[in-house]
Amino acid sequence: MAEQQWRAIRVSRASEAGDAAARVDLVTDFTDAALMPGDVTIDVDHSSINYKDGLALAGRPGIVRASSLIAGIDLVGVVTASGSEASTPGDRVLVNGCGLGETHHGGLAERARVAADWVIPVPPSMSQPQAAAVGTAGFTAMLAVLALEKARVQGDILVTGAAGGVGSIAIALLAALGNRVTAVTGRPAEHDYLRSLGASDVLHRDEFSAPGKPLQSQRWAGAVDTVGGDILANVLSQVQYGGLVAACGNAASGSLTASVMPFILRSVTLAGINSVNTPRALRLEAWDRLASDLDLGLLDSLTTTVPLDGAVAAAGRILGGQVRGRVVVDTRA
Repeated sequence: MAEQQWRAIRVSRASEAGDAAARVDLVTDFTDAALMPGDVTIDVDHSSINYKDGLALAGRPGIVRASSLIAGIDLVGVVTASGSEASTPGDRVLVNGCGLGETHHGGLAERARVAADWVIPVPPSMSQPQAAAVGTAGFTAMLAVLALEKARVQGDILVTGAAGGVGSIAIALLAALGNRVTAVTGRPAEHDYLRSLGASDVLHRDEFSAPGKPLQSQRWAGAVDTVGGDILANVLSQVQYGGLVAACGNAASGSLTASVMPFILRSVTLAGINSVNTPRALRLEAWDRLASDLDLGLLDSLTTTVPLDGAVAAAGRILGGQVRGRVVVDTRA
């Protein structure tokens, strides 16, 4: 009897150095022999497109760290086989990060096999498409919110890259928790959208894009920054005494040219948010909070869904700044 075949999006690097554009293909004849080692086998039904996925699916170097790999840093599905007591066949589960789409076959596929400690139960209150809509972007946003809370930062919070996936969910979470949120975006057409998520004010990113003074007027109790570069430097210079900036992206730049003055004169904290290697206990805490704090109706309103063969085009739109909110991939469609 022939093995069942399944589909996935494969990224193949053009060179071992990984410094050239990669080839991206929708492969329709994978079998389970292609799966990587792991304790838990999953029938994947949904994934999502994050900025990092956008880079990988555009063939950009630096994301995929193998010569050939299935893309997708998120997956949601149902366990079909397990060598771990923590998961049993029929369980609804998800995986975010953990090397998916970078060093391990990812979630833009109909099948996956992963390590048992990567697997998180889908919250009972969420459907599988909703868990995918949260994905790495929403998980990252929740990690940023937890960092602000643990530093006892509340009040006027700034969110940069606000119309993207992380920014959108961060605004919704922060506003629901009683903060006054100011959104920063370069897309004037998204102002009404951002206010619908809970933003009280919307500023144009040009106000933050040019190099500024090391210390500026204290405006924000804290911030969630998804873009890096000069924008992050300016945000740091405007944070109030004892505030915290959760940095979780580099869409504008991976460089930071900033003064130490906000840190030593205002006791500002710059907290890095890493969604890939997050300890399991913190993953579970973040997903518990997402289940309790995120308005799922609002999540649905900021989510669009594409079939597996539409993922590459969606990735291009994300890199082009043409996507608001979240893009879910129905891997079975």
